[in-house]
Amino acid sequence: MTAAAKDGVAVVSGAATGIGRAIAARIGEHRGIGEVVIVGRRADRLAAVAEQLGPHVVPVAADLSEPGGARAVLAAIGGRVVDVLVNNAGGNVDPQRVQELDALPEAWHSNVRANVLPAVLLTQALLPLLRRPGGRIVTVGSVAAERGPATYGGAKAALYPWSTELAVRLARDQVTVNVVAPGYVTDTEFYGERMSQEFHDGRARLSPMNRGASPGEVAATVCHLAAPEAGFITGQVVHVNGGALLPRT
Repeated sequence: MTAAAKDGVAVVSGAATGIGRAIAARIGEHRGIGEVVIVGRRADRLAAVAEQLGPHVVPVAADLSEPGGARAVLAAIGGRVVDVLVNNAGGNVDPQRVQELDALPEAWHSNVRANVLPAVLLTQALLPLLRRPGGRIVTVGSVAAERGPATYGGAKAALYPWSTELAVRLARDQVTVNVVAPGYVTDTEFYGERMSQEFHDGRARLSPMNRGASPGEVAATVCHLAAPEAGFITGQVVHVNGGALLPRT
């Protein structure tokens, strides 16, 4: 841990619940960062998380699907160095898989707004502040990018070439860019009212381990990629799915 690292900040979007909250709970200690800025749309939930995690966690309520939301985060950071950016904001806002012709454009646009724009806009806003060398960008994707559903999976898949291009651009500055792609994760709000024991059992059976990941297990992988020791891993998609998606099947 260096004095310089203590001067920087980590930024975690979508941090009010689930995976984002788990990342926020451990990223500062894991990386040796003094302040963690957590971002989300629900100010009350963010404030509760900040109170639970401690005074080093600073909440910023912002809609990251709009440039103004990214600018709000930029203003809260106040020109300090960003050691780690974790793009976790997103979710499937088209779970019913709309098929009606007139409704399809909005179904696709809504998942792009929810999953692509928050990562792209926030990253673009914070790029000038990233620590060079040594900055880390980790974006949370999904196994859905490999096997649907269409609008959500398509939006998550769009993050792959974007991250790869960014990794190449920033490589000479020794800044790494990676994607962590979880499979089924328990203890989140992602599935909403669809969650039931039957639904859980079906999702768990997708993995040979017959269970879902905890948010903490996904957070551990994110924190590894955000660590100073992970400086030679870039442009990668790291799957956390308990063997639900295997490279040779």
